[in-house]
Amino acid sequence: MQNKSYYILLFIISLIAGFILLGFFVSANPVPAFDLNISLFVQKYHSDVLDKIMLGISLLGELPYSLIMVVLVALLFFLFKYRRESYFIFSILLSGLVILGVKNLIDRPRPTEFYVRLVEINRFQSFPSGHVMSYIVFFGFMIVLMRQLNGIPPLTRQIITYISAFFMLTIAFSRVYLGAHWFSDTMGGLMLGLIFLFILSYFYLKPLKKRIEDKT
Repeated sequence: MQNKSYYILLFIISLIAGFILLGFFVSANPVPAFDLNISLFVQKYHSDVLDKIMLGISLLGELPYSLIMVVLVALLFFLFKYRRESYFIFSILLSGLVILGVKNLIDRPRPTEFYVRLVEINRFQSFPSGHVMSYIVFFGFMIVLMRQLNGIPPLTRQIITYISAFFMLTIAFSRVYLGAHWFSDTMGGLMLGLIFLFILSYFYLKPLKKRIEDKT
């Protein structure tokens, strides 16, 4: 158990270090060649139907939909007597404040029409991707909950898990396709999201593991 905790801590520290280094890099190089090449490759094949699909994937990360989604899901858990889980879901909203602070600190400009095809116009700075971070934290935590809450019907848990995995796997591609972010923005969002997800899951699972250890 101690070895497992050590490796988890090492992984989180590595993510933090990687995120900081990436932040310094994109701050000094707003439009690196590899980002531009990836965007051009992703946007090479596009259509009106694909535009709508990618916009649909990103929709839940837009305000006010992202806020409404977290609040409604938290209230739903609360109403079904999963009160501790609802509090943890509510706490995900704090990540929005963090992402805004980091965006202002790095202050990386969004991709422009000079470089890429813009399907979606955004207000805030580019690094890191708030969509990617919020999807990793929210949907990742949904998967964690579905693995723990045996009181929820198995079919419901499977459906929520598959939907959550779908959004987690497609959001980064969606943001680059829409011209809303560079690839490195999505990687920054992924790393920051994983940091928050691991911390959130650790504090949620810790009492559960202690109960299991006490019984054995």
